[in-house]
Amino acid sequence: MADSRVPAKENRPQVLPLYIYGYIDQVHLGQDGLYGACEKNFCGRGQQCIIGKDTQLPECVCIQQCKPNYIPVCGSDGKFYENHCELHRAACQQRRRIHIADNKECFFQGERCELAEYNRLKNVLLDLQSQRYFQQENITMDTTTLKKILVQNMFKYFDISGDGLIENSELAQAMTEDTLDNDPFDCNLFDLLQYDDYNNDGVLTLEELYTAFQVVQLTLSEDKKISVTTVTVGLSAVLSCAIQGTLRPPIIWKHNGIILNFLDLEDINDFGDDGSLYITKVTTIHMGNYTCHAFGYDELLQTHILQVNVPPVIRVYPESQAQEPGVTTSLKCHADGIPNPKITWLKNGLDITSTLPNQLVLLANGGEIHINSVRYEDTGAYTCIAKNDAGVDEDISSLFVEDSARKTRLSVGNMFYVFSDDGITIIQPTGCEIQRRIKANDKIIASFEDICPCNEGENTPHCVWASAVNIRDKYIYVSQPTQSRLLIIDIPSQKVLQAVSTDPVPVKLQYDKSHDQVWVLSWGDVRKSNPTLQIITQASRTGGHHTVHTQPVGKQFDRVDDFFIPPTNLIINHIRFGFILHRSEAALHKIDLETVAYIKTISLKNYSCIPQAMAYTHLGGYYFIHCSANDSTASQPQIIVNSVTDSVIGYNNGVSGTPYISPDGHYLVSTDDYKGLIRVQSISYQGEIKSAFDITTNLQIVDVTFQPSFTEANQYYIYGSSQIQTDLLFLELSTGNVNIIKGLKDPIKQNDWLWDSNNRAIVGSGLFGQHLVTPSKDSLFIIGARRNKLNCEISNIIRGNTIVWVGEA
Repeated sequence: MADSRVPAKENRPQVLPLYIYGYIDQVHLGQDGLYGACEKNFCGRGQQCIIGKDTQLPECVCIQQCKPNYIPVCGSDGKFYENHCELHRAACQQRRRIHIADNKECFFQGERCELAEYNRLKNVLLDLQSQRYFQQENITMDTTTLKKILVQNMFKYFDISGDGLIENSELAQAMTEDTLDNDPFDCNLFDLLQYDDYNNDGVLTLEELYTAFQVVQLTLSEDKKISVTTVTVGLSAVLSCAIQGTLRPPIIWKHNGIILNFLDLEDINDFGDDGSLYITKVTTIHMGNYTCHAFGYDELLQTHILQVNVPPVIRVYPESQAQEPGVTTSLKCHADGIPNPKITWLKNGLDITSTLPNQLVLLANGGEIHINSVRYEDTGAYTCIAKNDAGVDEDISSLFVEDSARKTRLSVGNMFYVFSDDGITIIQPTGCEIQRRIKANDKIIASFEDICPCNEGENTPHCVWASAVNIRDKYIYVSQPTQSRLLIIDIPSQKVLQAVSTDPVPVKLQYDKSHDQVWVLSWGDVRKSNPTLQIITQASRTGGHHTVHTQPVGKQFDRVDDFFIPPTNLIINHIRFGFILHRSEAALHKIDLETVAYIKTISLKNYSCIPQAMAYTHLGGYYFIHCSANDSTASQPQIIVNSVTDSVIGYNNGVSGTPYISPDGHYLVSTDDYKGLIRVQSISYQGEIKSAFDITTNLQIVDVTFQPSFTEANQYYIYGSSQIQTDLLFLELSTGNVNIIKGLKDPIKQNDWLWDSNNRAIVGSGLFGQHLVTPSKDSLFIIGARRNKLNCEISNIIRGNTIVWVGEA
């Protein structure tokens, strides 16, 4: 590549009069000019005459500075000089003879070129090699591999001698053969040596040429392509990227396909100079796959599988019981943890799991001790111990066997509260007994108002209920949409304590156990023309309660169509965030449940998804969104939002319909009436979503509830109620076995249930329960879950579609 400052071949300087080269040969100006002591003193080339300070006599010294004329010459030392003066000055300073040489290559060793021009030169060289390469090969490949091949070919082309080194003379020959010396650049091949000869040995190696053209040589050991890291919840984790290379670009980290580096994340916020990923205070939402690659080199990928272990948390039932000899009883223990805990039992401190007496039987992988006929010697403290890799937990269930076992007052717990047209019915499910009725004209203690006042023009009170929630087995809050209020029922006394005024038509209640507050969604009127959100704080406290608005006509709350607060479970007892859904808007509005403040909007526009329903699993922190679209009545595929990044990570494998999550977060059940499908998926402890099986049904499932298995620990059954048919669906998730429970009656007509699409609720009886309840239009049905059959029908309960379970069982 020619230097633009060098004259073309026909114009290059030959022998010219010396006075044009920056000085007058031999005669130099001293301090006194041409007059004085230096006037007749002649010095050699590259020298000038000065008057010595000590001797006051003329002396010849090397020229301090030449005039800035640019008429380049080559020296016999192989170096380039801007003019003759610079050449002779260098000879004087080095005290050696340097004469003008006719050496073409030194003309290309001028001043160091600018970086931008140097990069342009390298692009031209790559283009030249690409033209040569593709004349011989017709191959498609990725950019990184192509650049490496082109640089390898370039090195072979420049290395004429084949000794693995590129020298000055070889670069000069390459410039001559390719006529690069005539190109109008300020840079040339010799600048490869000036910029990228890192050890300054005057030659280039292949590695140095790789560096010059930014061909990054990255490596990743085969045994490190997949790395598994296990950390206990609450601790911190460091994921280190094992990709190595001398010029390794910055490391990019992804989780579920979302780049983490540029997000302002609260718990993932420091990437460090070594490219490591730091996660502070790990929770179960962080489990799953993380990938790292060097920027621009995503074909070389390392996958980190983050396993988050959680110590066991257990519950026993009952905590204490007294039985007479000969009766059948059970002691139950439920344990959650990651990985699944192993359960063992002690009786009075001694292990009984391995040497059970004949009358004791272990069920559900040790989760239940069943005693067919209790004896006096069965009396004792039975300690359930649950262990996994993260820790241990234990609790005691006591059994007393004695004649005429202590009879206690019937507990107010372990009851279904059913809200129907004529009041409130409290049902003890074991014997299908109505334990108490609270009638419509009974009084509210605080105000002496009727529980259900008569409407204008009516003589008989008629109750209208919409939604109810259990507040820590202390209160039940239930909404009365036509009265624009909710009632607070005291569970121990089974009486209505207070009526709390709300905005018009309250239709949905949800209890946020983490912050002890009840959220109230009101429509404004039956046409949903003025929806609002209100909150009752300190919902479990004793004393008067009242509602407060979430935000005064704030833009995030003034068009609310629905809201979603994830449920808690044994190992996840605190929920920090919830979501507001707006009517006909493809977005989720995230809120802080503690401060009730808007945080951000997650747009779903790219997926044309107007959210209709949500479900959440703490395993991987996934939100599953049931979508609808304004322009279609067909089922829309679910989308998944990850709570680590608050980003949509894609469709849920073509699954559509309403999502339901099992209490342990392991199963996702989606019901799609349009397709007539129930689709079951599992979520692993690595946060991986896997397809399990599909069930085809025409039942038009409207509600689903989960029942813990009686035969396997950490497994569930599901029960589904139909919007239009009398049958119930039963599905065993571990096996896929399906059964239909018949003998029920027609559900409530949709026109008679205005408050949501669920006109036939189905409600279970808690962690250790054995019963479920579902209504028909004028009666109530109790299902025995252990035998999976209809137990009984309780008549004259009209529109009893608001149901709450109270109790531990």
